[in-house]
Amino acid sequence: MGHETAPLDPADWEEFRALGKQIVDDMVDYLAGVRDRPVWQPVPDAVRARLATELPRTGTPMAAVYQDFCESILPYPRGNIHPRFWGWANGSGVPIAAYADLLASVMNCTLGSGENAAMLVERQVIDWLMQAFDWPDTGSGVLTSGCSMGQIIALAAAREARTGGWDVRRDGNLAGPQLTVYGSTETHHSVEKAVELLGIGRTFFRQIPVDEDFRIEVAALREAIREDRAAGFHPLCVVGNVGTVNTGAIDPLEELVALAREAGLWLHLDGAFGAFAYLLPSHRRLLACLNQADSLVFDLHKWLYLPFDVSCVLVNRPDALEAAFSSTADYISRTDRGPAAYEVAFSDRSIEQSRRFRALKVWFALRTHGIDAFADAIAGNIEQIARLTELADASEALEVVSRSRLNIATLRYVWPQGGAQALDQVNREILSQLQVGGLAMPSHTVIDGKFVIRVANNNHRTTTADIEFLVDRIQAIGDRLTRQLPAAPRGDSR
Repeated sequence: MGHETAPLDPADWEEFRALGKQIVDDMVDYLAGVRDRPVWQPVPDAVRARLATELPRTGTPMAAVYQDFCESILPYPRGNIHPRFWGWANGSGVPIAAYADLLASVMNCTLGSGENAAMLVERQVIDWLMQAFDWPDTGSGVLTSGCSMGQIIALAAAREARTGGWDVRRDGNLAGPQLTVYGSTETHHSVEKAVELLGIGRTFFRQIPVDEDFRIEVAALREAIREDRAAGFHPLCVVGNVGTVNTGAIDPLEELVALAREAGLWLHLDGAFGAFAYLLPSHRRLLACLNQADSLVFDLHKWLYLPFDVSCVLVNRPDALEAAFSSTADYISRTDRGPAAYEVAFSDRSIEQSRRFRALKVWFALRTHGIDAFADAIAGNIEQIARLTELADASEALEVVSRSRLNIATLRYVWPQGGAQALDQVNREILSQLQVGGLAMPSHTVIDGKFVIRVANNNHRTTTADIEFLVDRIQAIGDRLTRQLPAAPRGDSR
């Protein structure tokens, strides 16, 4: 006997409505009170045990499940919505976009192909993003989960466009000479993953040295391309950085555009967070050649502050993505009328056939706030990092190790008798106390062999007072720790 009911729908829609209202009320309170909570706290053993149970065989009332969420999950986040979170490159989340994600989940559209409003919204969002970057209107794009996926998509498009002498989709990389890809030593590791997954091989991702400002050395790049051609390889693509993850460095874009055109290579730019500085008149000249690249990736969940996940790939040629990914399978072919007659298939622009309605939160956020409000927040983040370096420069106890025109600075606590090992040890402990104590969440990296505290400000909730608090805490914790240390052999702390 077949099912005549919908057993996975609520048995009582009014009870479901009441729970939904409670959830919205609770989440608004949660966001409004974010500053009053620790940035981060460890997950207790008892909670870990509750989150490691066996597969449920029978159901639990939904109100009880929500209560478990409130007790075991909600209090222990990554912390990136907090005003004093500056770790890695995580965005802080725009509240209106959370409502959009709920609405997208209720509609439950999949955006592979076919005519429906969700497809039109993604097309509109991509058009808006192209306008924001003054991208050529002959180009196209697709929304993705993140720049890691975007690197794969863009390099696959590069491979299809620049191999020339053979059908790489049909016959694979080995049908022609060995492909090579170029980027600086500061290039994000997701590019390395992309060349691995595309069968090019990590060995043939040429990591070019950087200058004192952590920008790719163009002369060394040119020489590497020349050497590879002489060795019978096929130089394919140059990857430029629009804000490196370590220091926020921007490669010399104008020189890279000229070199790529001269050498016949695809120019791909990784603008994961830094591309959005293009919105600012103060940074437009610095990034002026950004829209002359063959492809660009950027994360809207970083410096456009949207909830995870939503990212974008733009290409300059209208058919570049379809050339790399389109399929002729019968079950997704077009018809003359109906939804399957729709002229765009986003599944032909990327790896994914099943794609969630990511575009809706972008549409809501841009409609609600306007792009100028996001530009103002980005400018504020840059000013706050400038304030951080100003305070550190004025302090005898702090050393700025790297600074940028964007939203990243690195620094460390120093003292006259601090040897290299002691300096690293103290700065590790300062960072640990900031994080574990829930005070603030910068992250760390290593620059020129120095362990440093890294502040990456993709946070629309941060104020100048938060930055001043961070500097004060770093100095206070460092002072306390160094008073407890035995006298160290005299070393050069700088």
